[in-house]
Amino acid sequence: MDRDQLDKTRREVLRWRILQTCNIGRPWPVSEDILHQTVAGADMPVTAFDVRKELDYLEGRGLVVIEGRGTPQWSSKLTRYGVDLAEYAIDCEPGIARPQKYW
Repeated sequence: MDRDQLDKTRREVLRWRILQTCNIGRPWPVSEDILHQTVAGADMPVTAFDVRKELDYLEGRGLVVIEGRGTPQWSSKLTRYGVDLAEYAIDCEPGIARPQKYW
């Protein structure tokens, strides 16, 4: 796998992890600090900038709403579409590495 494909896969997995974390945190907003602690790991080092960049992407897709934009601390909540995507109620378009439903 070349570097570009590896970076793309990493971004898509990060987006899925963010959606999962926001789904678990419902109905409350999840702070970017909690997101960073939850999605980062030895298998995938993530910076705070990476989290913000992917939150911005997910907001552009209508899956999350960012609260606190323009402040030092962002938080995010899933939209109705974000919940449906996280719970496998709708199809997942390319750009998010949602695993296949096996149940």
